[in-house]
Amino acid sequence: MSAPVETEEHKALRAAVAALGTRYGRGYLTRTVAEGRHPTELWSDAGRLGYLGVNLPQEYGGGGGGITELSIVLEELGAAGCPLLMLVVSPAICGTVIARFGTEEQKRAWLPGIADGTRTMAFGITEPDAGSNSHRVTTTARRDPDSGDWLLTGRKVFISGVDIADAVLIVARTEDTSQTSGRLKPCLFIVPRDAEGFARRPIDMELSAAEKQFELTLDDVRLPADALVGDADAGLLQLFAGLNPERIMTAAFAIGMGRHALSKAVEYARDRTVWKTPIGAHQAIAHPLAQAHIDLELARLMMQKAARLYDAGDDIGAGEAANMAKYAAGEACVKAVDQAVHTLGGNGLTREFGLASLITAARVARIAPVSREMILNYVSHQTLGLPKSY
Repeated sequence: MSAPVETEEHKALRAAVAALGTRYGRGYLTRTVAEGRHPTELWSDAGRLGYLGVNLPQEYGGGGGGITELSIVLEELGAAGCPLLMLVVSPAICGTVIARFGTEEQKRAWLPGIADGTRTMAFGITEPDAGSNSHRVTTTARRDPDSGDWLLTGRKVFISGVDIADAVLIVARTEDTSQTSGRLKPCLFIVPRDAEGFARRPIDMELSAAEKQFELTLDDVRLPADALVGDADAGLLQLFAGLNPERIMTAAFAIGMGRHALSKAVEYARDRTVWKTPIGAHQAIAHPLAQAHIDLELARLMMQKAARLYDAGDDIGAGEAANMAKYAAGEACVKAVDQAVHTLGGNGLTREFGLASLITAARVARIAPVSREMILNYVSHQTLGLPKSY
């Protein structure tokens, strides 16, 4: 693999998205959260400028790029203080899966709208008894022998943005797959938000975010045969076509957030003067900030590697790198936010500087979409070849 130095096109994309993010900024996102609404203005502008669908095929209204380009978009919006979580869900996961495995009709129906932001799709995999372990998914899909329709039954939790999504891409198991066989045959279904038997309940979160979290209940939700995305027997290939981009984009989300917090701390440390000396001149302040910067840059390198592997079609290599990138970015983000708040002291907890809310938000990158412990399990088993304890 060539050295991960960005092309001129990537640098131009980064600068353009940064300019858009700067026009909105942290204050805009904070206001939308306080008002209980969604960042529709920023989402619409990003769609109009072609940033939301930069990873999707050109023939369906996208930019013809990949996760490499989409991760730049999310990182730069995050660095400006206004990341869009639904970028992880709608174009990165759902758009990628439909582009790779959808029928021609599904691609025509969904990809242009996902690309320009006029349509969004949520993603439902997490269940009450199957958090980081996707092999424990129990939502079932069975065929109606008379009509050929699919019938879906199950529950999902912590599903983002269902209230604004036109549909949810639901991960289910074919009913005849034995749970004890160790074989997972996940299937992916497009479930319209208003489908009969499909209910949602908001989860009361302490986390302040524009995107709300929901618990979903599927009670014999009847779907036409063409609601299935891809092959019912393709199994893990289709599932991880969405999960690897999710991990890469979560890394971008975390890196952007960490960069935003760090920039606030650096600005403060440069200007805040005590005893006629800027506090940033003291190594006790300067060194932890420098270390946070190094950790964020290292995480970005792994994210870029993962994105390049994925865009090159190396799903196995991308799986390992995407997990490592998500782990590294989550750790770097939490440490950067913590150090930023500590640098500002009491000011780090005020609404004026807007860092305190990131303390909770930064934890998301450690927890979702897969915990750091499960990533360590993956690396110890898959990379190092160590035996499993479970």
